[in-house]
Amino acid sequence: MAQAARAFWPGGRALAWRLGGRLAPGLPAQSRTGFAGAAGGPGPAATACKGNPRFLGAAALALGGAMGLYYTARWHLHAQDLRAKRSAAQLTLSGRLQLTLYQYKTCPFCSKVRAFLDFHALPYQVVEVNPVRRAEIKFSSYRKVPILLAQEGDSLQQLNDSSVIISALKTYLLSGQPLEDIITYYPPMKAMNDQGKEVTEFCNKYWLMLDEKEAQRMYGGKEARTEEMKWRQWADDWLVHLISPNVYRTPGEALASFDYIVREGKFGAMEGAMAKYLGAAAMYLISKRLKSRHHLRDDVREDLYEAANKWVAAVGKDRPFMGGQEPNLADLAVYGVLRVMEGLEAFDDLMQHTRIQPWYLRVEKAIAEAPQ
Repeated sequence: MAQAARAFWPGGRALAWRLGGRLAPGLPAQSRTGFAGAAGGPGPAATACKGNPRFLGAAALALGGAMGLYYTARWHLHAQDLRAKRSAAQLTLSGRLQLTLYQYKTCPFCSKVRAFLDFHALPYQVVEVNPVRRAEIKFSSYRKVPILLAQEGDSLQQLNDSSVIISALKTYLLSGQPLEDIITYYPPMKAMNDQGKEVTEFCNKYWLMLDEKEAQRMYGGKEARTEEMKWRQWADDWLVHLISPNVYRTPGEALASFDYIVREGKFGAMEGAMAKYLGAAAMYLISKRLKSRHHLRDDVREDLYEAANKWVAAVGKDRPFMGGQEPNLADLAVYGVLRVMEGLEAFDDLMQHTRIQPWYLRVEKAIAEAPQ
């Protein structure tokens, strides 16, 4: 489906991208001769051009380029070594877990969790939940998806809420603490939402429970940690609320969206037919209420485009991902939320009218190439 949708994007092909900056051009032979001589006294070229400031400037520039290229190459080798060690350590820890994800495939919160699990090469089973009866999660007093069951030895843990699931598992992979201990760091609490309805919220859900050394190894500094948390929350509190108003924007889009939901979801034949037409009509009307609740513009595409370009600006031009050379939890969250629109008109419009496509394809590629 993703490939079919991408065929209609302008320039819709896998983008060639590489880690790091542009390689310095090859050094002129004359400059290299000068360097060789300078190592043990004036060489022929250096002697011939002694006192020529233009030559000395060019030589200094070339030397700087060579040193920059050397340190860039050395840094990339070090980064590859760190990734290999990290993958090996995560593989050892992930082998202890048996994961079962209860989900709706088209739910953006569930898609976030799948993006995280796939990028970290964590094997898991999927149980598609019937959105009407929800019999598959009758064992749980928590009635939303995603729900993740994690078996670690004799211990079976239930993790609720997409951001808690991601933070708890990432903490587990980095620290090796028992998962049953980690879960206690994210206690649920009851709260009243803006509509006066009681909801369950989770404390600390964007925070990884790491000691100082683990946090330094993960982030390198407080700014990166704060940035990741800020944009993870932005994906939950703002970006996700732009999805329904956009995919149900018109009766035709609502019908196309429910056709996709019925095909990908768990419905019986009669139930699916009713869901497709009644659900499309209902969600078209509900999307208008959501537009008003979240103070969206008359053309909700404008809010979607603005959000996408705001995210791209936050990532910036000097790094392929917000996480630097690989996606961090914010990259995976934003990607997971947007991915549920693939194959729909809103997704095609998003790719065509914003600057997000190159970043989106880079994340898609990073997930596809994650070590299995």
